[in-house]
Amino acid sequence: MRSSRALIHTAALSLIMTAVSLGATAAHAADKISIMVGGYEKQIYLPAKLAEGLGYFKDEGLNVELLNEPAGVDAENEMLAGAVQGVVGFYDHCIDLQGKGKFVESVVQFSQAPGEVELVSAKHPEIKSPADFKGKNLGVTGLGSSTNFLTQYLAVKAGLKLGEFTSVPVGAGQTFIAAMQQDAIQAGMTTEPTISRLLKTGEAKVLIDMRTMAGTKAVLGGTYPAASLYMDAAWVDAHKDEVQKLANAFVKTLHFINTHSAAEIADKMPKDFYVGDKEGYVKALENGKAMFTPDGVMPEDGPKTVLAVLSEFSKNVQGKTIDLSKTYTTAFVKNAK
Repeated sequence: MRSSRALIHTAALSLIMTAVSLGATAAHAADKISIMVGGYEKQIYLPAKLAEGLGYFKDEGLNVELLNEPAGVDAENEMLAGAVQGVVGFYDHCIDLQGKGKFVESVVQFSQAPGEVELVSAKHPEIKSPADFKGKNLGVTGLGSSTNFLTQYLAVKAGLKLGEFTSVPVGAGQTFIAAMQQDAIQAGMTTEPTISRLLKTGEAKVLIDMRTMAGTKAVLGGTYPAASLYMDAAWVDAHKDEVQKLANAFVKTLHFINTHSAAEIADKMPKDFYVGDKEGYVKALENGKAMFTPDGVMPEDGPKTVLAVLSEFSKNVQGKTIDLSKTYTTAFVKNAK
């Protein structure tokens, strides 16, 4: 009898321990925040990996998982499906999505310039301006991506219609380079360090440069907030403590970028991001470091510029009433510690 009671007691205790263990695992899983980055080896999205490398997420008691997705539009789709809680991507998606009836907002604004360049293949010297895009294949990271938005804007502004050129999704890095080498694209929009790699080999030249504030204003007509951490507005409202901790980590990261040299920043990044050329990586970062905001605050005139750009070509926003105040918030970055 005692043996039976002992067995029952042991079994019950085992069940309780299992339940507690499963509960703890579930709680732990619930605490994890997954953020999809639209290509975390791109220098425009450097704050994501840098925050992780500096240990700022852990300092805030956060369990952050960074996931890599080469095209921002695919990262956006993952968030809308509930697979991730946030996206490190371009702010313009917040406006584009509102036009589709979905509300997401930038909670930390990383940059005030796109950091993008329109490169032209050395095989096609006839392309001297966006007006020459007619009949050409133009490389973008993905269809519906921010590089595609900007490419369409440049072409339409130059007098072309959307059907007179072809956007080809080629990603970034080696896939972009291969597409240009194989003449699958005659020009394309990309970021560092891909830009420097193609310029170094002489396989491409710069047509339009939006890596600096001056270059951006000349092309787009104003400050153009780009890389950001954006999240579903409903998730933000329901998880304000977690969002504040994320803002704390990223504002500290932006401060680090603004108070350290490009070489010091590069030392904190994964070595494979250099693609075998650390000197080139550092030089590119030196040239583009000024694109990052010092405090994560949305530039006051930025949202209007982005809306004006999208309104030139996008049916998602044309004729729609867009409430820009619902596409970003400065509450968290202004309270960052």
